[in-house]
Amino acid sequence: MLRAVVMPHSAIRPLVAVLNGPNMNMLGLGQPDVHGRATLDDVEALCAEAAEAAGLAIDFRQTNGEGELVTWVQECRGRAAGIVIAPAGFATTSVALMDALLATDLPVIEVHISNIHRQEPFRRNSYVSLAATGVICGLGVRGYAMALQAMADLLEDLR
Repeated sequence: MLRAVVMPHSAIRPLVAVLNGPNMNMLGLGQPDVHGRATLDDVEALCAEAAEAAGLAIDFRQTNGEGELVTWVQECRGRAAGIVIAPAGFATTSVALMDALLATDLPVIEVHISNIHRQEPFRRNSYVSLAATGVICGLGVRGYAMALQAMADLLEDLR
């Protein structure tokens, strides 16, 4: 499912891709003890607000397809200043996603709403983390806002 909200960007407002992996479209519909009650629409609104406050523009998307997510990551090279990614189940399975993130040569912040280290052992090792500049997990949807502020700080440091 393509969900794209693109806020205008310029040299003053760098573009950050906010990419969401499989089942994130189901947020708020199940496992409230793990993922909370916020929906993807709530996350999108939170990201728009956080990006505005941090001086960023965002391109917010969600897909259930690994190939589509890899393509979006590849499209970030030369287009976006950084990537915030909630890879969901692809974190632990997708070498292709890790390779695509590494190839962008962009700062990457991985976000997990739940604390993946308190879940089943197979969820604790993320290929995406091997490509990430930083990882935020276990802080609920506010982790997205933290990631966007951290990205703004990283981009400022790179200037």
